[in-house]
Amino acid sequence: MTNFIIRMYFKHPEILYFLFLLLIPFLVHLFQLRRFKKEYFTNVSFLKTLSIQTRKSSKIKKWLLLLTRLLILSALIIAFAQPFFKAKDSNNVTNELYIILDNSFSMQAKGQKGELLKRAVEDLLQNAPENQVFSLITNSETFWNTDIKSIQKELQNLKYSASPFELDQLMAKVNARKTPYNKDIIIVTDAIGLTSKQLKSTYKSLNTYFIIPKAEQKNNIAIDSVFINQTLEQFYEISVKISAYGDELKATPIAIFNNKKLIAKTLLQFDEQQKTINFMIPKADFNGYVNIDDKGLEYDNTLYFSISKAEKTNVLSIGAAEKSDFLAKIYTKSEFNYSNATLLNLDYNVLEQQDAIVLNELREIPQSLQTTLKSFVAKGGNLVVIPSDESAVSNLNTFLTQFGTINFKSLENKEKLVTKIIFNHPLYDGVFEKKVDNFQYPNTKKSFAVNCGSPMILGYEDQSVFLTSLQNQLASVYVFGAPINKINSNFQNSPLIVPTFYNMAQNSQKTGITAFVVGENNPFLIEAQLTKDEILVLKNDVNSKQNFIPIQQILNNKVKLTFNAYPEIAGNYGIFKEESWLKNISFNYNRTESDLTPPDLSLLSDFKTIDNLENVFDTLQTDRTNNEIWKWFAILTLLFLVMELFIQKLVK
Repeated sequence: MTNFIIRMYFKHPEILYFLFLLLIPFLVHLFQLRRFKKEYFTNVSFLKTLSIQTRKSSKIKKWLLLLTRLLILSALIIAFAQPFFKAKDSNNVTNELYIILDNSFSMQAKGQKGELLKRAVEDLLQNAPENQVFSLITNSETFWNTDIKSIQKELQNLKYSASPFELDQLMAKVNARKTPYNKDIIIVTDAIGLTSKQLKSTYKSLNTYFIIPKAEQKNNIAIDSVFINQTLEQFYEISVKISAYGDELKATPIAIFNNKKLIAKTLLQFDEQQKTINFMIPKADFNGYVNIDDKGLEYDNTLYFSISKAEKTNVLSIGAAEKSDFLAKIYTKSEFNYSNATLLNLDYNVLEQQDAIVLNELREIPQSLQTTLKSFVAKGGNLVVIPSDESAVSNLNTFLTQFGTINFKSLENKEKLVTKIIFNHPLYDGVFEKKVDNFQYPNTKKSFAVNCGSPMILGYEDQSVFLTSLQNQLASVYVFGAPINKINSNFQNSPLIVPTFYNMAQNSQKTGITAFVVGENNPFLIEAQLTKDEILVLKNDVNSKQNFIPIQQILNNKVKLTFNAYPEIAGNYGIFKEESWLKNISFNYNRTESDLTPPDLSLLSDFKTIDNLENVFDTLQTDRTNNEIWKWFAILTLLFLVMELFIQKLVK
């Protein structure tokens, strides 16, 4: 059987020493009860009985008065000592409070009382105690050791963040705060995208509360991407990929705008979750967006993109002319400036001017060429390496390991079929409408065994590599595992030859759609000649407050731009050299928040979940506030005083 012991504590226990004053009423009482010897006269003897009764009554009254005075004095002294019962959670009274507030785009969803984020902000403003010191961490902003009054304006103006809610990263900020005290953590999120891996950063030893606001809407339509499906003589056929989430999806209008001018519009009917719709637009500079009319989340209803007027791509092949004839048929004059050179007549000065270079079955790559090509790739040029059956393996490995993890081994004199195609590789983006099973697979008679740290693009039936790529942020180095001349392979006659080499040479920044994701640190190359003091500026075509200067590096006749966390707002931007326009570029928000499928709340079974912020603050205050009872002793003092008055008047 368990015994429960309730202990009372005192804020000023030293005052209890005054309890010795209780001796005073005792002394007074004893003095008043001293016995005197009484002699009775004969003429008053008849009063003896009455006198005895009166003395008995008086004695009872004095004992009652003594008791009440002792109680009055005791209650008064105890009241001044301020007694209390310790709080239920007294060990965590000194805890520091951290509030993690999800302001990702999924919090745009509407609940019973409006948008989830706006309602969470209102709850925080209404229920946070004014004297409560806490730290607030959102996806985009952090406020350390503040109070609700100090950040009231910032909370009311809190914007949605392009960064998705990643609990592990936000918890890393909290855990990095060194403090001798324990931590209380309140996490307000709709839990969209929350994973068990992220929850591992939330230590169970911390006092953590989850508040999961629920959205009433589950339906949402999002524009995922836009790409050029095919290029015609006068038009681009662009494809818009759209995803639908939920069950009750209605027909949705979709429109394309160029410089805010409507150029195409149609009604989109959903019979599947993902749909691609094509539009024809003039083959000219484009600076606009695709828009849908959807009542779900707002942030993914618009996708901005830019297309610059097509420029010819410069391609140089280095190798024997008779082995390079097939390249001239692929790199036609209408889209490419193609040329071929042998090692003997190679002009090194033209290498920097190329967009792509093909090393076509060279026996050996000279050191001077290796150095130049390393710089070429670092500045954004694509490189294609086709080995020769006479290539020195050591020479190939020395050259290629400058770009990534790859290792050529000995040449195998064995015929193989190229049967594995990675359809979802970026090289084949938009090439295949569906996976092809009935395919005339090419073969090779001799091939190198290749170990590579990068995924294959094309592979043999034995899962070895036929084509792979080594990539940096600006360019790719494509490496074949075998010679592809007509003697060794029929790859030149395969349907794969054209899309493979066409896409390997294409520079998307010259011929494709220019659209980046806000917050993703992808560099961008632009042709520009800058002096030492000149800089490039990105200007928003709607809001000049969004103009910014990116990090930039001059690379001969090009400039490498790095955007980091900028811009913060999606839209169309122009790249300017002083007041001269150079190129259009677009930025969009990441679409990771578009799926409003309710989260699996079983992930939070090991944590406390609570309905709202008001309950959290009430719980913390109730469990950590001492139960002060000195007022009750003050009231008892008054009651005992009243009792003494009644005894004085009513008891004879």
